[in-house]
Amino acid sequence: MASVVTVKNIAASTSEKEVKDFFSFCGKVTSIEVTSEGATKSATVTFDKAGAARTALLLNHTKLGDNEINVSSTASSDDDAAQHTHQSDRDTDEITQEEKPRARILAEYLAHGYLVADTGLKTAIALDEKHGVSQRFLATLHDLDHKYHATDRAKTADQSYGITNRANSLLSGLSSYFEKAIDTPTGKKIASFYTTGQRQVSDIHNEARRLAELKKQEAGGSSYKAAGLDKVFGPEKTTSTTPASHTEPLAPSNATAVESQQTPVAPAEVPGFGTATQVPKA
Repeated sequence: MASVVTVKNIAASTSEKEVKDFFSFCGKVTSIEVTSEGATKSATVTFDKAGAARTALLLNHTKLGDNEINVSSTASSDDDAAQHTHQSDRDTDEITQEEKPRARILAEYLAHGYLVADTGLKTAIALDEKHGVSQRFLATLHDLDHKYHATDRAKTADQSYGITNRANSLLSGLSSYFEKAIDTPTGKKIASFYTTGQRQVSDIHNEARRLAELKKQEAGGSSYKAAGLDKVFGPEKTTSTTPASHTEPLAPSNATAVESQQTPVAPAEVPGFGTATQVPKA
């Protein structure tokens, strides 16, 4: 099964690393080749698994950098179920991007500031429902939770809503799905996102906002860091103001203005978002 996608109309200013980071949300990228085509670039992206390539197709007409890209492939979604790894076949407790529901993956894109077309979101919902991906994924999470008692540890660490301690890698990996405990009102609402087949596009946007808030908390509560601006402009700077003024994080005065949705954080830079989550041994 094909695990390669072709990407067209990439902006000339978009680097190879940005292209790789963008598609890494879909799954492990094994190779990437970027070539210039006049005023734009094209890329051939090879994934480790065909399922990741099929997910990448949902990003057709998504904006990357300055341009709306075109993504195509010979991959088909008909054998999606065949790509699933059964819990009994696991040789690791790693939760890979390929195992996640496509609705979750696109929510991660939105949480990192990318703009995804509603047609892609609707297709993701339909594919997840057709192949039972969400139900299998939640079953995997429950198996890991039963093995490591993640929700019990989370409740002990913090009874309040929201993640205030993300240092523990177990909580970093699983709490974004369980949100403390599955039997709490908040936890049940989040669990329904992964079990309910009748999701709407608005549900993905709501999940994206929740993930963005978790990402902000992981960055120490700074929206400047959460948006990745510290990686573009350097450490956050503040200025003294009069009592009537409102203090905002400032970028250096000579920096080029950018839109927040165009400064996404690379998948590997935030635990639990856009990366495979490694669960520590008990």
